[in-house]
Amino acid sequence: MATKASPGTPRTEQQAAGRRAARVGVQIARQVQRVTAVTHEVTMRDVLFKCCFVPRPPPGEEEHGGDMAANHKKFLIFFDFDETIINENSDNSVVRAAPGQKLPAWLRDTYREGHYNEYMGRVLSYMGDQGVREEGLRTIIEKIPVSPGVPSIFSLLRAHHDLFEVVLISDSNMYVIETWLQAAGLRQLFRCILTNPASFDARGYLVLKPYHTHACQRCPANMCKQKIVSEYLRQRQEERAGRPFDKLFYVGDGANDFCPSVIFGPADTVFPRHDYPMHKLIKEMQQSQPGSFKATVVPWQSGEVIATYLKTFLDR
Repeated sequence: MATKASPGTPRTEQQAAGRRAARVGVQIARQVQRVTAVTHEVTMRDVLFKCCFVPRPPPGEEEHGGDMAANHKKFLIFFDFDETIINENSDNSVVRAAPGQKLPAWLRDTYREGHYNEYMGRVLSYMGDQGVREEGLRTIIEKIPVSPGVPSIFSLLRAHHDLFEVVLISDSNMYVIETWLQAAGLRQLFRCILTNPASFDARGYLVLKPYHTHACQRCPANMCKQKIVSEYLRQRQEERAGRPFDKLFYVGDGANDFCPSVIFGPADTVFPRHDYPMHKLIKEMQQSQPGSFKATVVPWQSGEVIATYLKTFLDR
């Protein structure tokens, strides 16, 4: 029969050393988890804004330094793209480049609620299989019509570029938006485009990727605009030495534009396209939870309404 080891024997010391090593191992593992979490947070923040592009400063700002001038702008205005800047859904528009300008039923049937980005990835892959290449897509995209009155907004923002930082946030994709803005001569107006990455692969296929992941139950799996807006505001405040913008504006139309609008405050203004999902959801919230929607609401059918509102605001 084996003799039970007493305290102080080599075996007991080995066991104690083993327990100490185990505790140290647990502590190290926890530290690694914390470091990993911080690294992931930083990486995700970088990923969120990897599509940001700061254009050359407008004439007159170069001598003062573009970044410094941008950090002294008083107002920030966000624009959606589909059915806001342009008068169509760009995903529907690009389908006109497909054979017969339509998709087969088997492909349309693969759509799942909340996973439109994945669906459009399959659509673009199918179009690539059918021989659709960049030239065909570009021809369609450049012809997408602008929404009524929207050029008036951009004319006003150009005239007051020293006051407004302009950001585009969209669930379309970078290739479509960049192509349309360049053709319209509007790219330099926007400090940043926040949208799904898209680029052509070696085969000449346009490949679409999701913007990020999130836990919001309101939004599609690939993009929560509230999360993006919150992160952007936080980043810009840091870059502006802790100084927030004096006032925020948001121009949109869809349900995913409603999500960021709920975090806007009483000093801010949102412009939902009249009778589109964003406008309907705001009205529902105002009726079911009076006082809970804080921002001023200015519906629009023409961008002239927004331009007039901004001009009046600036003339006060």
